[in-house]
Amino acid sequence: MTAAPHRFEFTEVRKEEFGSQALHRRLIASAPRRLAFDEQASCRGWATKVRDKLTELLRMPERSSAQPSVEMLGDRKNMGDHVAQDLVFESEPGVLVPCRLLLPAKAAGPLPVMICLQGHTTGMHISLGEVVHARDVEDLGGDRDFALQAVRRGYAALAMEQRAFGLRSDGRPDCCRRTLDLEVNDDNHTCKHTAMTALLLGRTLLGERVFDVIRACDAVAQIEDLDAGRINVMGNSGGGTVAWYAAAVEPRIKGAIVASCFCTVERSIGAIDHCTDNYLPGMLQWFDFADIAGAIETARVAVVMGRHDPLFPHDGVDEAFEHARKIFAAQGRPGDIVFAQGEGGHRFYEGVGWQAFEALMARSDTPAS
Repeated sequence: MTAAPHRFEFTEVRKEEFGSQALHRRLIASAPRRLAFDEQASCRGWATKVRDKLTELLRMPERSSAQPSVEMLGDRKNMGDHVAQDLVFESEPGVLVPCRLLLPAKAAGPLPVMICLQGHTTGMHISLGEVVHARDVEDLGGDRDFALQAVRRGYAALAMEQRAFGLRSDGRPDCCRRTLDLEVNDDNHTCKHTAMTALLLGRTLLGERVFDVIRACDAVAQIEDLDAGRINVMGNSGGGTVAWYAAAVEPRIKGAIVASCFCTVERSIGAIDHCTDNYLPGMLQWFDFADIAGAIETARVAVVMGRHDPLFPHDGVDEAFEHARKIFAAQGRPGDIVFAQGEGGHRFYEGVGWQAFEALMARSDTPAS
């Protein structure tokens, strides 16, 4: 006679105690954040420590002293209200970054530059208002064609393909994958493998992307019609995260639009599923997301969020922005960070976002340097 299988007498309440996230939630809440902002601390010395530690944690490639090679591809194309030029620049040896540069048709240079970074979409073509995949129609409905928005506001817009997206997506053969049935922009189908293998190499994908923005600033200095003294960066979702970190480590960035990414770690990526490429190993040992404001020396920042963004709960957004605002104020720059809110979910908000940023950059005083 076969014995009846043993029944484990575990209630749903006890199962909650067994889960690994129960421990991680406690550790996230109590993480030391050794370089968190303290209003009583020396702001200048603290800011330098935050910048140095962030640079260390990003694990970026080593930057060459040589300027990156920039190659223009084909002729400029007349698009009506703007002209378009495809180009590539070399970020690190053997690593080419495809871009499209949009220039206002009737504006004379040198022009201010807006580096445009898509989040977890199917690629930089979204910034250009182009549909390549069926799901792109939905993404474009969220005001994500912001390279077009920028050029129509007088900027030279540099739409840059980020690592692991679009033209730089995971090119492994199907035999190496177990995720072929997932949507084309799913985390497991795009950035996850690249992010994890970067860790094997002592790098982070987040750091590699920030590094590409730094090298894009180098490339801008070599392109006719562009003003290397007026470089800005904007991004949505994961692109906004890259823009935030890039503004903290690259002083040539004078303005940043940071959209759909701003919150406390505890209430956002520490609690809610996010793409693998948004995680910075060891971060909470030193600071929270908003503490990075202390490392931003030169850029004015417009934070753009949706009130009902499910990935970034509203209470965590408010807490994080108030923290960043206090940091800017303590550094003598109380007006250099502003908040703009849309009334929807996870997307960009063209109207309120640009209105806030343009008002910010139009102020007559000069950002601290």
